[in-house]
Amino acid sequence: MELTGKAVGASLDFDTKHFRITFEVNENDVVKNEYDKLKGYEKLKIKAVRYTQRRSLDANAYFHVLVGKIADVLTISKAKAKNVLICKYGQPQLLPDGKIMVYKTNAPEAFMWEQEAIHCIPVKYEEKATFYKVYRGSHTYDTKEMSLLIDGTVADAKELGIETITPAEIAEMKERWGV
Repeated sequence: MELTGKAVGASLDFDTKHFRITFEVNENDVVKNEYDKLKGYEKLKIKAVRYTQRRSLDANAYFHVLVGKIADVLTISKAKAKNVLICKYGQPQLLPDGKIMVYKTNAPEAFMWEQEAIHCIPVKYEEKATFYKVYRGSHTYDTKEMSLLIDGTVADAKELGIETITPAEIAEMKERWGV
């Protein structure tokens, strides 16, 4: 069961010495249907994190359509086009301490641009290694981050003479995302 809401209280049970956290949830109908099932389990996995609105799958699909069109016009692979766009308009991968992730390798740039599993751009060269700034994949983006990626990608597509959806359609798509 995944819900949205807010934490409204915490108390310490003096008998068990365990904290009890109280949440106020928005999805009453889900709780009514699922609570009886959950209370029967001896142990649950519980996760509470800050809410961020996820981008729509339409946004990611449209991004990949534009990636394909840009790759065709530039006569490069879709992997390279996607990496270029994510490194240009995307979000850096952050380490737990908040620093930007940098990847050191002896792999040449041409090889790294074709990778599907890692999106990165060279930032420093040494004699036997290259350092790459790493970016997150678009599937991890929230609504705002995806909007920035789409806006930049649409601008690049237009510069290349690629037909894109109209500004009104983009605004409508963003409205559906909640931007």
